[in-house]
Amino acid sequence: MELLKTHIENREMVQPNHANSLDTAHGGNVLHWMDEVGAMSAMRFAGQTCVTARINQVNFERPIQVGDVALIRSYVYEAGRSSVRVRLQTFREDLRTGEHEKTTESYFVYVAIDEDRTPTTVPELTVASERGERLREEALAGESGD
Repeated sequence: MELLKTHIENREMVQPNHANSLDTAHGGNVLHWMDEVGAMSAMRFAGQTCVTARINQVNFERPIQVGDVALIRSYVYEAGRSSVRVRLQTFREDLRTGEHEKTTESYFVYVAIDEDRTPTTVPELTVASERGERLREEALAGESGD
């Protein structure tokens, strides 16, 4: 499957029940939203149910205020035999102004499983455009910390 076809984008309105004592999104909620969107990209790619196997370093760069929107973007950038690597970025978005800035980034690994919950093979990832190649290179560089 082609990398760009794995792109998923979702939004969550940050409500008071998502917040910590500073009226910003609780990190656990942000991770929950990222995990869900990342799994969607992984499942779209694999054509199978995918479960979270690993979360690489998570960088919380800035907060998301109550009333703002958490915009989560994900895509598959690498695949193994049964594993799927997904880049995830979260942005703070003000719907009134359209302003957004990156708040969080991480790289998740999912494993495709069959009906018996046994790891199963995934297709080969292809990159068929300059944009796809740029996204893949950015993910590989970011995952390695470069």
